[in-house]
Amino acid sequence: MNAEATPGRERLIEQFKADGLKVMFGNPGTVEQGFLDAVDAAADFRYVLALQETVAAGIADGYSRATGGAALLQLHSGVGLGNGIGMLYQSLRGHTPLVVVAGDAGVRYDAMDAQMASDLVAMARPVTKYATRVTDPRSVLRTVRRAVKIALTPPRGPVFVALPMDVLDELNSEPVLPATVPLTDVAPSPASVGRAAALLAGAARPVVLVGDGVALSGAQAELVAVAELLGADVFEVDSSEVNIAASHPLRRGQTGHMFGPHSKELVGNADAVLIVGTYVFPEVFPELENPFRPGAKVVHIDLNAYEIAKNHPVDLGLAADPRHALRALAGVLEQRLTPAQRAAAAARLDVRTRERARAELAPDEDGTPMAVFLRTLAERTGRDLIVFDEALTTSPLVTRYLPPERPGDYHLTRGGSLGVGFPGAVGAKLAHPDRLVVGFAGDGGTMYTHQALWTAARYGIDAKFVVCNNRKYRLLDDNIAQYWRERDIAEHPYPGSFDLAHPEIDFAGLARALGADGTRVEKPDEAVAAVARMLAHPGPYLVDIQI
Repeated sequence: MNAEATPGRERLIEQFKADGLKVMFGNPGTVEQGFLDAVDAAADFRYVLALQETVAAGIADGYSRATGGAALLQLHSGVGLGNGIGMLYQSLRGHTPLVVVAGDAGVRYDAMDAQMASDLVAMARPVTKYATRVTDPRSVLRTVRRAVKIALTPPRGPVFVALPMDVLDELNSEPVLPATVPLTDVAPSPASVGRAAALLAGAARPVVLVGDGVALSGAQAELVAVAELLGADVFEVDSSEVNIAASHPLRRGQTGHMFGPHSKELVGNADAVLIVGTYVFPEVFPELENPFRPGAKVVHIDLNAYEIAKNHPVDLGLAADPRHALRALAGVLEQRLTPAQRAAAAARLDVRTRERARAELAPDEDGTPMAVFLRTLAERTGRDLIVFDEALTTSPLVTRYLPPERPGDYHLTRGGSLGVGFPGAVGAKLAHPDRLVVGFAGDGGTMYTHQALWTAARYGIDAKFVVCNNRKYRLLDDNIAQYWRERDIAEHPYPGSFDLAHPEIDFAGLARALGADGTRVEKPDEAVAAVARMLAHPGPYLVDIQI
Protein backbone atom coordinates (compact mmCIF):
# COMPACT_ATOMS: atom_id res chain seq x y z
CA MET A 1 0.00 0.00 0.00
CA ASN A 2 1.23 3.47 -0.78
CA ALA A 3 1.39 6.31 1.77
CA GLU A 4 -1.88 7.78 0.52
CA ALA A 5 -3.90 4.73 1.48
CA THR A 6 -6.84 5.31 3.82
CA PRO A 7 -9.46 2.91 5.20
CA GLY A 8 -11.95 1.88 2.54
CA ARG A 9 -14.86 3.21 4.60
CA GLU A 10 -13.38 6.73 4.38
CA ARG A 11 -12.32 6.48 0.75
CA LEU A 12 -15.79 5.30 -0.18
CA ILE A 13 -17.27 8.56 1.09
CA GLU A 14 -14.84 10.51 -1.07
CA GLN A 15 -15.99 8.45 -4.06
CA PHE A 16 -19.62 9.24 -3.33
CA LYS A 17 -18.81 12.95 -3.13
CA ALA A 18 -16.90 12.76 -6.42
CA ASP A 19 -20.10 11.47 -8.00
CA GLY A 20 -22.17 14.28 -6.49
CA LEU A 21 -23.75 12.00 -3.89
CA LYS A 22 -23.42 14.18 -0.81
CA VAL A 23 -26.64 13.16 0.94
CA MET A 24 -27.24 9.60 2.11
CA PHE A 25 -30.65 8.40 3.28
CA GLY A 26 -30.79 5.40 5.54
CA ASN A 27 -31.34 3.51 8.75
CA PRO A 28 -28.27 2.28 10.67
CA GLY A 29 -27.21 -1.20 11.71
CA THR A 30 -24.33 -2.88 13.50
CA VAL A 31 -22.56 -4.25 10.43
CA GLU A 32 -22.41 -0.72 8.97
CA GLN A 33 -21.24 0.91 12.20
CA GLY A 34 -17.64 1.59 11.12
CA PHE A 35 -18.81 3.11 7.84
CA LEU A 36 -21.46 5.23 9.55
CA ASP A 37 -18.90 6.40 12.11
CA ALA A 38 -16.82 7.64 9.17
CA VAL A 39 -19.92 9.27 7.67
CA ASP A 40 -20.49 11.18 10.89
CA ALA A 41 -16.96 12.57 10.75
CA ALA A 42 -16.95 13.38 7.03
CA ALA A 43 -17.01 16.98 5.85
CA ASP A 44 -19.55 18.11 3.23
CA PHE A 45 -21.53 14.88 3.54
CA ARG A 46 -24.97 14.52 5.14
CA TYR A 47 -26.80 11.54 6.59
CA VAL A 48 -30.62 11.73 6.71
CA LEU A 49 -32.05 9.27 9.20
CA ALA A 50 -35.35 7.48 8.71
CA LEU A 51 -37.00 5.26 11.28
CA GLN A 52 -37.55 2.39 8.87
CA GLU A 53 -35.91 1.35 5.61
CA THR A 54 -39.08 1.67 3.51
CA VAL A 55 -39.24 5.33 4.50
CA ALA A 56 -35.56 5.90 3.73
CA ALA A 57 -36.01 4.33 0.30
CA GLY A 58 -39.10 6.46 -0.39
CA ILE A 59 -37.33 9.68 0.59
CA ALA A 60 -34.38 8.76 -1.61
CA ASP A 61 -36.75 8.04 -4.50
CA GLY A 62 -38.45 11.43 -4.11
CA TYR A 63 -35.11 13.22 -3.84
CA SER A 64 -33.84 11.56 -7.01
CA ARG A 65 -37.00 12.36 -8.95
CA ALA A 66 -36.94 15.99 -7.81
CA THR A 67 -33.25 16.54 -8.60
CA GLY A 68 -33.19 14.50 -11.80
CA GLY A 69 -30.01 12.76 -10.65
CA ALA A 70 -28.95 9.78 -8.59
CA ALA A 71 -29.65 9.41 -4.86
CA LEU A 72 -27.74 7.40 -2.26
CA LEU A 73 -29.55 4.95 0.02
CA GLN A 74 -28.06 2.92 2.89
CA LEU A 75 -29.88 -0.17 4.15
CA HIS A 76 -28.97 -2.53 6.99
CA SER A 77 -27.85 -5.95 5.81
CA GLY A 78 -30.49 -8.54 4.86
CA VAL A 79 -33.20 -7.44 7.28
CA GLY A 80 -33.00 -3.81 6.20
CA LEU A 81 -32.86 -4.72 2.53
CA GLY A 82 -35.91 -6.91 3.07
CA ASN A 83 -37.78 -3.97 4.60
CA GLY A 84 -36.90 -1.76 1.64
CA ILE A 85 -37.68 -4.16 -1.19
CA GLY A 86 -41.27 -3.01 -1.74
CA MET A 87 -40.15 0.59 -2.22
CA LEU A 88 -37.21 -0.48 -4.38
CA TYR A 89 -39.74 -2.13 -6.66
CA GLN A 90 -41.34 1.31 -7.07
CA SER A 91 -37.96 2.69 -8.10
CA LEU A 92 -37.29 -0.18 -10.51
CA ARG A 93 -40.61 0.21 -12.32
CA GLY A 94 -40.21 3.98 -12.34
CA HIS A 95 -36.55 3.98 -13.45
CA THR A 96 -35.27 5.93 -10.44
CA PRO A 97 -31.45 5.92 -10.34
CA LEU A 98 -30.88 4.94 -6.71
CA VAL A 99 -27.44 3.82 -5.57
CA VAL A 100 -28.22 1.39 -2.74
CA VAL A 101 -25.58 0.09 -0.35
CA ALA A 102 -25.85 -2.36 2.53
CA GLY A 103 -23.25 -3.86 4.81
CA ASP A 104 -22.66 -7.35 6.06
CA ALA A 105 -20.47 -8.68 8.88
CA GLY A 106 -17.58 -9.57 6.59
CA VAL A 107 -16.20 -11.91 3.94
CA ARG A 108 -14.28 -13.77 6.65
CA TYR A 109 -17.58 -14.95 8.18
CA ASP A 110 -19.20 -16.29 5.00
CA ALA A 111 -18.67 -19.94 5.95
CA MET A 112 -20.26 -19.57 9.39
CA ASP A 113 -23.90 -19.00 8.37
CA ALA A 114 -24.14 -16.68 11.35
CA GLN A 115 -26.87 -14.38 12.66
CA MET A 116 -28.23 -12.08 9.89
CA ALA A 117 -26.25 -13.94 7.21
CA SER A 118 -28.05 -13.77 3.87
CA ASP A 119 -27.37 -13.59 0.16
CA LEU A 120 -27.87 -9.85 -0.26
CA VAL A 121 -27.20 -9.87 -3.99
CA ALA A 122 -29.82 -12.56 -4.59
CA MET A 123 -32.31 -10.57 -2.50
CA ALA A 124 -31.64 -7.33 -4.35
CA ARG A 125 -31.44 -8.64 -7.90
CA PRO A 126 -35.24 -8.83 -8.62
CA VAL A 127 -35.77 -5.17 -7.61
CA THR A 128 -32.63 -3.58 -9.07
CA LYS A 129 -31.03 -3.06 -12.44
CA TYR A 130 -27.68 -4.33 -11.17
CA ALA A 131 -26.61 -6.01 -7.93
CA THR A 132 -23.16 -7.04 -6.74
CA ARG A 133 -20.98 -7.55 -3.67
CA VAL A 134 -17.46 -6.23 -3.16
CA THR A 135 -15.07 -8.87 -1.87
CA ASP A 136 -11.67 -7.31 -2.62
CA PRO A 137 -10.54 -4.05 -0.97
CA ARG A 138 -8.79 -3.07 -4.21
CA SER A 139 -12.07 -2.82 -6.11
CA VAL A 140 -14.42 -0.93 -3.79
CA LEU A 141 -14.43 2.37 -5.67
CA ARG A 142 -14.23 0.69 -9.06
CA THR A 143 -17.40 -1.26 -8.27
CA VAL A 144 -19.23 1.81 -6.96
CA ARG A 145 -18.35 3.79 -10.09
CA ARG A 146 -19.70 0.97 -12.23
CA ALA A 147 -22.93 0.94 -10.21
CA VAL A 148 -23.37 4.72 -10.53
CA LYS A 149 -22.81 4.49 -14.28
CA ILE A 150 -25.39 1.72 -14.64
CA ALA A 151 -27.93 3.56 -12.48
CA LEU A 152 -27.73 6.72 -14.59
CA THR A 153 -27.56 5.10 -18.04
CA PRO A 154 -30.99 4.79 -19.68
CA PRO A 155 -33.03 2.86 -18.95
CA ARG A 156 -32.22 4.22 -15.51
CA GLY A 157 -32.87 2.24 -12.38
CA PRO A 158 -31.75 1.33 -8.86
CA VAL A 159 -28.48 -0.54 -8.33
CA PHE A 160 -27.20 -2.39 -5.27
CA VAL A 161 -23.73 -2.88 -3.81
CA ALA A 162 -23.10 -5.05 -0.74
CA LEU A 163 -20.17 -3.76 1.32
CA PRO A 164 -18.71 -6.24 3.85
CA MET A 165 -17.33 -4.61 6.99
CA ASP A 166 -13.89 -6.21 6.74
CA VAL A 167 -13.46 -5.05 3.14
CA LEU A 168 -14.23 -1.45 4.17
CA ASP A 169 -11.85 -1.71 7.14
CA GLU A 170 -8.90 -2.53 4.86
CA LEU A 171 -6.62 0.25 3.64
CA ASN A 172 -7.54 1.44 0.17
CA SER A 173 -5.43 3.33 -2.35
CA GLU A 174 -7.81 3.34 -5.31
CA PRO A 175 -8.04 6.63 -7.18
CA VAL A 176 -11.11 8.73 -6.44
CA LEU A 177 -12.59 9.60 -9.83
CA PRO A 178 -16.12 10.53 -10.90
CA ALA A 179 -18.04 7.81 -12.69
CA THR A 180 -18.30 8.17 -16.45
CA VAL A 181 -21.91 8.04 -17.61
CA PRO A 182 -22.17 7.47 -21.37
CA LEU A 183 -24.05 10.02 -23.42
CA THR A 184 -27.19 8.56 -24.95
CA ASP A 185 -28.49 11.54 -26.93
CA VAL A 186 -28.73 9.28 -29.97
CA ALA A 187 -30.45 10.61 -33.07
CA PRO A 188 -32.09 8.28 -35.61
CA SER A 189 -30.88 8.27 -39.18
CA PRO A 190 -32.67 10.50 -41.72
CA ALA A 191 -33.87 7.38 -43.54
CA SER A 192 -35.44 6.01 -40.35
CA VAL A 193 -37.16 9.31 -39.63
CA GLY A 194 -38.46 9.40 -43.18
CA ARG A 195 -39.96 5.94 -42.75
CA ALA A 196 -41.63 7.02 -39.51
CA ALA A 197 -43.09 10.11 -41.16
CA ALA A 198 -44.39 8.04 -44.09
CA LEU A 199 -46.19 5.68 -41.71
CA LEU A 200 -47.79 8.48 -39.70
CA ALA A 201 -48.45 11.32 -42.11
CA GLY A 202 -51.65 10.14 -43.75
CA ALA A 203 -53.48 9.04 -40.61
CA ALA A 204 -57.07 10.12 -40.12
CA ARG A 205 -57.24 8.92 -36.49
CA PRO A 206 -53.69 9.14 -35.09
CA VAL A 207 -52.86 8.52 -31.45
CA VAL A 208 -49.65 9.21 -29.51
CA LEU A 209 -48.80 7.14 -26.41
CA VAL A 210 -46.16 8.64 -24.13
CA GLY A 211 -44.30 7.79 -20.95
CA ASP A 212 -41.57 9.13 -18.72
CA GLY A 213 -38.89 8.65 -21.35
CA VAL A 214 -40.20 11.94 -22.76
CA ALA A 215 -39.61 13.76 -19.46
CA LEU A 216 -36.16 12.22 -18.98
CA SER A 217 -35.15 13.39 -22.44
CA GLY A 218 -36.67 16.86 -21.96
CA ALA A 219 -38.74 16.27 -25.09
CA GLN A 220 -42.02 17.90 -24.04
CA ALA A 221 -41.87 20.70 -26.63
CA GLU A 222 -40.90 18.30 -29.41
CA LEU A 223 -43.74 15.97 -28.43
CA VAL A 224 -46.26 18.81 -28.65
CA ALA A 225 -44.92 19.83 -32.07
CA VAL A 226 -45.38 16.33 -33.49
CA ALA A 227 -48.80 15.85 -31.88
CA GLU A 228 -50.06 19.15 -33.29
CA LEU A 229 -48.71 18.42 -36.76
CA LEU A 230 -50.55 15.10 -36.72
CA GLY A 231 -53.61 16.38 -34.86
CA ALA A 232 -53.18 13.33 -32.65
CA ASP A 233 -54.71 12.62 -29.25
CA VAL A 234 -51.99 12.07 -26.64
CA PHE A 235 -52.49 9.45 -23.93
CA GLU A 236 -50.05 8.97 -21.08
CA VAL A 237 -49.20 5.34 -20.42
CA ASP A 238 -46.37 4.53 -18.00
CA SER A 239 -46.31 8.15 -16.95
CA SER A 240 -45.55 9.72 -13.58
CA GLU A 241 -43.88 12.99 -14.59
CA VAL A 242 -45.06 15.92 -16.72
CA ASN A 243 -44.62 14.66 -20.28
CA ILE A 244 -47.20 17.03 -21.75
CA ALA A 245 -48.93 19.93 -20.00
CA ALA A 246 -52.32 19.02 -18.57
CA SER A 247 -53.85 22.08 -20.23
CA HIS A 248 -52.88 21.07 -23.76
CA PRO A 249 -56.08 20.27 -25.67
CA LEU A 250 -54.62 17.12 -27.25
CA ARG A 251 -53.76 15.58 -23.88
CA ARG A 252 -56.42 12.99 -23.07
CA GLY A 253 -55.10 11.75 -19.72
CA GLN A 254 -53.79 8.42 -18.46
CA THR A 255 -54.68 5.05 -19.96
CA GLY A 256 -54.55 3.61 -16.45
CA HIS A 257 -52.54 0.82 -14.89
CA MET A 258 -55.17 -1.79 -14.07
CA PHE A 259 -57.22 -3.07 -17.01
CA GLY A 260 -56.02 -3.77 -20.54
CA PRO A 261 -59.49 -3.65 -22.14
CA HIS A 262 -59.73 0.01 -21.10
CA SER A 263 -56.48 0.85 -22.90
CA LYS A 264 -57.60 -1.14 -25.93
CA GLU A 265 -60.82 0.87 -26.04
CA LEU A 266 -58.83 4.12 -26.10
CA VAL A 267 -56.48 3.12 -28.92
CA GLY A 268 -58.47 0.50 -30.82
CA ASN A 269 -59.83 2.93 -33.43
CA ALA A 270 -56.49 4.56 -34.29
CA ASP A 271 -55.11 4.01 -37.78
CA ALA A 272 -51.63 5.22 -36.76
CA VAL A 273 -49.95 5.01 -33.36
CA LEU A 274 -46.77 6.73 -32.25
CA ILE A 275 -45.32 5.35 -28.98
CA VAL A 276 -42.63 7.43 -27.26
CA GLY A 277 -40.68 6.72 -24.10
CA THR A 278 -42.89 4.00 -22.65
CA TYR A 279 -43.80 0.38 -22.90
CA VAL A 280 -47.18 -0.90 -24.02
CA PHE A 281 -49.05 -1.57 -21.84
CA PRO A 282 -48.32 -1.51 -18.08
CA GLU A 283 -51.63 -2.78 -16.70
CA VAL A 284 -51.94 -5.32 -13.91
CA PHE A 285 -54.48 -7.20 -16.09
CA PRO A 286 -53.21 -6.48 -19.62
CA GLU A 287 -54.88 -7.24 -22.91
CA LEU A 288 -53.24 -10.41 -24.25
CA GLU A 289 -54.27 -9.82 -27.86
CA ASN A 290 -52.91 -6.99 -29.98
CA PRO A 291 -54.85 -3.88 -28.81
CA PHE A 292 -54.30 -2.05 -32.12
CA ARG A 293 -56.71 -2.41 -35.00
CA PRO A 294 -55.65 -4.54 -38.01
CA GLY A 295 -53.69 -2.43 -40.45
CA ALA A 296 -52.82 0.31 -37.96
CA LYS A 297 -49.31 1.65 -38.46
CA VAL A 298 -47.27 1.60 -35.26
CA VAL A 299 -44.00 3.48 -34.68
CA HIS A 300 -42.16 3.09 -31.35
CA ILE A 301 -39.36 5.46 -30.23
CA ASP A 302 -37.43 4.69 -27.04
CA LEU A 303 -33.88 4.63 -25.73
CA ASN A 304 -34.79 1.37 -24.02
CA ALA A 305 -34.70 -1.02 -26.96
CA TYR A 306 -35.99 -3.85 -24.77
CA GLU A 307 -39.41 -2.20 -24.55
CA ILE A 308 -39.84 -1.77 -28.30
CA ALA A 309 -42.22 -4.48 -29.58
CA LYS A 310 -41.86 -6.29 -26.24
CA ASN A 311 -45.54 -7.19 -26.06
CA HIS A 312 -47.08 -6.23 -29.40
CA PRO A 313 -45.63 -5.92 -32.93
CA VAL A 314 -44.71 -2.55 -34.41
CA ASP A 315 -44.03 -1.45 -37.97
CA LEU A 316 -40.95 0.56 -37.05
CA GLY A 317 -38.89 0.67 -33.88
CA LEU A 318 -36.32 3.40 -33.32
CA ALA A 319 -33.82 3.01 -30.47
CA ALA A 320 -33.15 6.71 -30.09
CA ASP A 321 -33.36 9.67 -27.73
CA PRO A 322 -36.98 10.92 -27.81
CA ARG A 323 -36.03 14.60 -28.04
CA HIS A 324 -33.75 14.16 -31.04
CA ALA A 325 -36.11 11.70 -32.73
CA LEU A 326 -39.22 13.84 -32.26
CA ARG A 327 -37.42 16.99 -33.39
CA ALA A 328 -36.29 15.25 -36.56
CA LEU A 329 -39.75 13.76 -37.11
CA ALA A 330 -41.39 17.17 -36.76
CA GLY A 331 -39.00 18.58 -39.36
CA VAL A 332 -39.82 15.84 -41.87
CA LEU A 333 -43.56 16.09 -41.23
CA GLU A 334 -43.39 19.86 -41.85
CA GLN A 335 -42.07 19.11 -45.33
CA ARG A 336 -44.10 15.99 -46.06
CA LEU A 337 -47.65 16.81 -44.98
CA THR A 338 -49.94 17.86 -47.81
CA PRO A 339 -52.23 20.87 -47.46
CA ALA A 340 -55.18 18.51 -47.05
CA GLN A 341 -53.39 16.56 -44.30
CA ARG A 342 -52.45 19.78 -42.51
CA ALA A 343 -56.04 20.99 -42.66
CA ALA A 344 -57.35 17.68 -41.29
CA ALA A 345 -54.83 17.78 -38.42
CA ALA A 346 -55.72 21.40 -37.64
CA ALA A 347 -59.42 20.48 -37.60
CA ARG A 348 -58.79 17.68 -35.09
CA LEU A 349 -56.81 20.07 -32.90
CA ASP A 350 -59.60 22.66 -33.17
CA VAL A 351 -62.20 20.12 -32.01
CA ARG A 352 -60.15 19.28 -28.92
CA THR A 353 -59.49 22.97 -28.23
CA ARG A 354 -63.19 23.80 -28.27
CA GLU A 355 -63.96 20.78 -26.07
CA ARG A 356 -61.37 21.95 -23.55
CA ALA A 357 -62.77 25.50 -23.59
CA ARG A 358 -66.31 24.22 -22.91
CA ALA A 359 -65.06 22.06 -20.04
CA GLU A 360 -63.27 25.02 -18.46
CA LEU A 361 -66.46 27.10 -18.63
CA ALA A 362 -68.49 24.46 -16.80
CA PRO A 363 -69.45 25.66 -13.31
CA ASP A 364 -67.49 24.22 -10.39
CA GLU A 365 -70.18 23.06 -8.00
CA ASP A 366 -68.11 20.60 -5.96
CA GLY A 367 -68.47 21.68 -2.36
CA THR A 368 -66.90 18.64 -0.70
CA PRO A 369 -64.17 19.29 1.88
CA MET A 370 -61.46 17.94 -0.43
CA ALA A 371 -62.59 20.07 -3.38
CA VAL A 372 -62.79 23.20 -1.23
CA PHE A 373 -59.34 22.50 0.21
CA LEU A 374 -57.77 21.98 -3.23
CA ARG A 375 -59.52 24.98 -4.77
CA THR A 376 -58.37 27.18 -1.89
CA LEU A 377 -54.82 25.83 -2.08
CA ALA A 378 -54.69 26.55 -5.82
CA GLU A 379 -55.96 30.10 -5.26
CA ARG A 380 -53.62 30.85 -2.37
CA THR A 381 -50.50 29.52 -4.12
CA GLY A 382 -51.26 30.42 -7.72
CA ARG A 383 -50.52 26.73 -8.35
CA ASP A 384 -46.84 27.46 -7.76
CA LEU A 385 -45.97 24.31 -5.83
CA ILE A 386 -44.58 20.80 -6.21
CA VAL A 387 -47.14 18.01 -5.82
CA PHE A 388 -46.22 14.46 -4.88
CA ASP A 389 -49.38 12.53 -5.69
CA GLU A 390 -50.27 9.21 -4.10
CA ALA A 391 -53.90 10.16 -3.70
CA LEU A 392 -54.90 7.25 -5.98
CA THR A 393 -58.72 7.34 -6.23
CA THR A 394 -58.64 11.03 -5.25
CA SER A 395 -55.95 11.88 -7.84
CA PRO A 396 -58.47 13.05 -10.47
CA LEU A 397 -59.65 15.68 -7.99
CA VAL A 398 -56.08 16.68 -7.09
CA THR A 399 -55.13 17.18 -10.73
CA ARG A 400 -58.37 19.03 -11.51
CA TYR A 401 -57.33 21.87 -9.20
CA LEU A 402 -53.56 21.39 -9.34
CA PRO A 403 -53.02 20.27 -12.94
CA PRO A 404 -49.56 18.97 -13.92
CA GLU A 405 -48.30 21.78 -16.14
CA ARG A 406 -44.55 22.28 -15.71
CA PRO A 407 -41.84 19.61 -15.65
CA GLY A 408 -40.67 19.07 -12.10
CA ASP A 409 -43.86 20.40 -10.48
CA TYR A 410 -45.70 17.07 -10.32
CA HIS A 411 -44.70 13.51 -9.44
CA LEU A 412 -47.19 10.64 -9.51
CA THR A 413 -46.82 7.38 -7.62
CA ARG A 414 -45.67 4.46 -9.70
CA GLY A 415 -44.88 0.80 -9.25
CA GLY A 416 -48.05 -0.34 -7.51
CA SER A 417 -46.95 -0.54 -3.87
CA LEU A 418 -48.27 1.90 -1.29
CA GLY A 419 -46.36 4.41 0.79
CA VAL A 420 -44.35 6.63 -1.55
CA GLY A 421 -46.45 9.82 -1.19
CA PHE A 422 -45.24 11.20 2.14
CA PRO A 423 -41.56 10.18 1.98
CA GLY A 424 -41.49 11.30 -1.65
CA ALA A 425 -42.61 14.75 -0.57
CA VAL A 426 -39.86 14.85 2.08
CA GLY A 427 -37.27 14.00 -0.57
CA ALA A 428 -38.66 16.58 -2.99
CA LYS A 429 -38.56 19.30 -0.31
CA LEU A 430 -34.94 18.43 0.52
CA ALA A 431 -34.14 18.81 -3.16
CA HIS A 432 -36.03 22.12 -3.45
CA PRO A 433 -36.04 23.81 -0.04
CA ASP A 434 -37.23 27.08 -1.59
CA ARG A 435 -40.41 25.55 -3.08
CA LEU A 436 -43.71 24.66 -1.46
CA VAL A 437 -44.05 20.86 -1.56
CA VAL A 438 -47.30 19.05 -0.76
CA GLY A 439 -47.58 15.28 -0.59
CA PHE A 440 -50.98 13.62 -1.02
CA ALA A 441 -51.69 10.06 0.15
CA GLY A 442 -54.66 7.95 1.05
CA ASP A 443 -55.14 6.86 4.62
CA GLY A 444 -53.92 3.37 3.72
CA GLY A 445 -50.75 4.62 2.03
CA THR A 446 -50.09 7.05 4.87
CA MET A 447 -49.92 4.24 7.40
CA TYR A 448 -47.24 2.45 5.38
CA THR A 449 -44.74 5.29 5.83
CA HIS A 450 -46.08 7.78 8.37
CA GLN A 451 -42.62 7.72 10.03
CA ALA A 452 -41.54 10.12 7.27
CA LEU A 453 -43.15 12.86 9.38
CA TRP A 454 -40.54 12.21 12.10
CA THR A 455 -37.69 12.62 9.62
CA ALA A 456 -39.24 15.86 8.36
CA ALA A 457 -39.55 17.16 11.94
CA ARG A 458 -36.02 16.06 12.91
CA TYR A 459 -34.39 17.99 10.08
CA GLY A 460 -36.83 20.89 9.85
CA ILE A 461 -38.03 19.83 6.41
CA ASP A 462 -40.98 22.12 5.75
CA ALA A 463 -43.02 19.76 3.58
CA LYS A 464 -46.81 19.62 3.83
CA PHE A 465 -48.91 16.45 3.85
CA VAL A 466 -52.55 15.75 3.01
CA VAL A 467 -54.36 12.55 3.98
CA CYS A 468 -57.21 11.73 1.59
CA ASN A 469 -59.11 9.83 4.24
CA ASN A 470 -61.90 7.56 3.02
CA ARG A 471 -61.29 5.06 5.85
CA LYS A 472 -60.66 2.20 3.42
CA TYR A 473 -58.47 0.83 0.65
CA ARG A 474 -60.85 2.44 -1.83
CA LEU A 475 -58.94 1.31 -4.92
CA LEU A 476 -59.55 -2.29 -3.89
CA ASP A 477 -63.29 -1.57 -3.69
CA ASP A 478 -63.19 -0.26 -7.26
CA ASN A 479 -61.11 -3.15 -8.55
CA ILE A 480 -63.19 -5.91 -7.00
CA ALA A 481 -66.31 -4.30 -8.43
CA GLN A 482 -64.71 -4.72 -11.86
CA TYR A 483 -63.85 -8.33 -10.96
CA TRP A 484 -67.50 -9.01 -10.07
CA ARG A 485 -68.74 -7.47 -13.34
CA GLU A 486 -66.35 -9.54 -15.45
CA ARG A 487 -67.52 -12.76 -13.79
CA ASP A 488 -71.24 -11.94 -13.45
CA ILE A 489 -70.97 -12.03 -9.68
CA ALA A 490 -73.75 -10.14 -7.93
CA GLU A 491 -72.64 -7.09 -5.97
CA HIS A 492 -72.34 -7.66 -2.25
CA PRO A 493 -70.51 -6.05 0.69
CA TYR A 494 -66.82 -5.43 0.08
CA PRO A 495 -64.39 -7.70 1.94
CA GLY A 496 -63.81 -6.60 5.49
CA SER A 497 -60.04 -6.58 4.86
CA PHE A 498 -60.52 -3.47 2.69
CA ASP A 499 -61.99 -1.45 5.59
CA LEU A 500 -59.83 0.85 7.78
CA ALA A 501 -62.59 2.58 9.75
CA HIS A 502 -62.30 0.69 13.04
CA PRO A 503 -60.53 1.74 15.14
CA GLU A 504 -60.37 5.25 13.75
CA ILE A 505 -56.88 6.66 13.12
CA ASP A 506 -56.12 10.11 14.51
CA PHE A 507 -53.75 11.32 11.80
CA ALA A 508 -53.36 14.83 13.23
CA GLY A 509 -52.53 13.31 16.61
CA LEU A 510 -50.11 10.92 14.93
CA ALA A 511 -48.38 13.86 13.27
CA ARG A 512 -47.98 15.59 16.63
CA ALA A 513 -46.64 12.39 18.18
CA LEU A 514 -43.92 12.35 15.52
CA GLY A 515 -42.87 15.97 16.07
CA ALA A 516 -44.96 17.59 13.32
CA ASP A 517 -48.37 19.25 13.59
CA GLY A 518 -51.73 18.79 11.95
CA THR A 519 -55.45 19.28 11.82
CA ARG A 520 -58.56 17.38 10.76
CA VAL A 521 -61.09 18.63 8.22
CA GLU A 522 -64.62 17.25 8.30
CA LYS A 523 -66.67 20.13 6.84
CA PRO A 524 -66.16 22.35 3.78
CA ASP A 525 -65.85 25.56 5.82
CA GLU A 526 -63.00 23.98 7.82
CA ALA A 527 -60.99 23.39 4.64
CA VAL A 528 -60.31 27.08 3.98
CA ALA A 529 -58.89 27.61 7.46
CA ALA A 530 -56.85 24.40 7.16
CA VAL A 531 -55.09 25.72 4.06
CA ALA A 532 -54.20 28.93 5.88
CA ARG A 533 -52.84 27.06 8.90
CA MET A 534 -50.87 24.64 6.74
CA LEU A 535 -49.22 27.39 4.69
CA ALA A 536 -48.44 29.52 7.74
CA HIS A 537 -46.96 26.71 9.84
CA PRO A 538 -43.13 26.80 9.94
CA GLY A 539 -42.44 23.10 9.56
CA PRO A 540 -44.04 19.83 8.51
CA TYR A 541 -47.83 19.99 8.73
CA LEU A 542 -50.50 17.38 8.05
CA VAL A 543 -54.13 17.93 7.04
CA ASP A 544 -56.47 14.95 7.46
CA ILE A 545 -59.41 15.48 5.09
CA GLN A 546 -62.46 13.28 5.56
CA ILE A 547 -63.91 12.03 2.29
